[in-house]
Order: sequence, then structure tokens, then C-alpha cells
Amino acid sequence: MKIIGVIPARLESTRFPGKPLARIDGVEMIIWVARAAARAKKLSRIIVATDSDEIAAVVRNHGFDCQMTSKYCRSGSDRICEVALKTEGDIFINIQGDEPLIEPALIDSLAEPFSISPEISVVTAVTPVKNAAEYNDPCAVKVVMDKNQRALYFSRSPIPHFRGGAPEFDKVYKHIGIYAYTRNALVDFANLDKTVCEEAESLEQLRLIENGYVIHCVKTDYSSRGVDTPRDLEEVVRIIKAQKKVK
Repeated sequence: MKIIGVIPARLESTRFPGKPLARIDGVEMIIWVARAAARAKKLSRIIVATDSDEIAAVVRNHGFDCQMTSKYCRSGSDRICEVALKTEGDIFINIQGDEPLIEPALIDSLAEPFSISPEISVVTAVTPVKNAAEYNDPCAVKVVMDKNQRALYFSRSPIPHFRGGAPEFDKVYKHIGIYAYTRNALVDFANLDKTVCEEAESLEQLRLIENGYVIHCVKTDYSSRGVDTPRDLEEVVRIIKAQKKVK
């Protein structure tokens, strides 16, 4: 099974313009992500997908593969679909370009379910919600699953709602925005129209749920450290400096 890791990257972020090229300890964030992906054991190839010549130049200068994509992609998954249409591979993993601290083991874990069941076509990751602040934070996307770890719904609202009292956090999970698709599922996804809940929540994975696709969830203790704002970047820099002191 040939597994391709694809890292979508664009400069025109609303909250943080130029984000992929923001420097962390002297190295561009997109390179931090690519280096983490390179340490994953199950990837056959890593490709950065971008519509920016500037990002492409940085990526290639560091020795990583890059493919140019359209400026009109609706989402990161659409950008990855463009790569999949011209790249040989069985599974394509969408590795977010704003997760510089992503763990290689998490990337590998998304590949495992495909070897267990041929019926699985989409996989993502979830981690336990830690506290009330995270449970109520609309930036922390919650997910409700069935007993077989198949996603029932994703929401920015605090779900499930505990009508009888305080939330039981051992039963609440937060979504981590990394996905693995079979080629067919990825192409199907890109060709689907946006859906009501997808637009209401601003969550592209709901396009799959609303069209009857099954999203299998892998549980992990990894806690997402995505960079959406300059303040998030400062926190990542602080974590990296602390890690260096420990070493």
C-alpha cells in the first residue's frame, strides 16, 4: 500500500497572512511540518501542495517535494485532491501545514485502519477534551462517535450536551484536523457540493457526514498545537524552547 503525505499550504490566511513562512527558531513553519512528516515510518512520499511560488521555493530549497495547485481550491482537501489526481498512491494523508509540533507516530496511526478493513475510506484523529474551557471553545471542534469509533457529528458547540449536570470529560473528544483518504474517497469529496451543516459550522468534514460517508476515528493522546494566529505561534516557540532546555 503506497501512502502519500500531502501538506497543503497557502499564504493568504485571513487571521495570519504568510503563516507557512513564519519562522520558528529560524526555520519556516512549513519546513517544521515537512520534517516531522519525514520522520513518519509509513509514508512513501511527502508533497507540499501550494499555489505560492514563494512557498514552493522555500520547500524545494530545503530538499522537499512540492506541487503547484490552483489558487481557487475551496479547502485544503481540494488542494490535496489536485495532487492525488496526478500522483500514484493508494492512501493520501492530509497533514495540516500549521501543525509544526505534529508527532510522526500520529501520522502513522492514521494509516493503520486501512490495513484492517477494506471498507474504511476516510480516517481522522480525536483526543480527549481536557477541561471546561476547551469543551466550550468554538475553536476546539468536538466530535461524537458511535461504539465503533465512527464519527456521528462534528461541532464547534459543546457536544454531547450533559443535561444532568457537569460534563464528563472522559466521554468528550476533540477533533484533530488530520485526515487520511483513499484516492476514490478524496476525489468524491472534492466533487461534492458544500452542505448545510458544513457551511453553518464551517467544518468541511461535515460534507462527508451529510453525504453518508463513514469517517473512522483514531484515538490519540496527542494534543493539537495548531497555529491560527501570531499568539499561537508565540506559544509554539515557547514550547520548543522549553523542550530544548530539557534536552
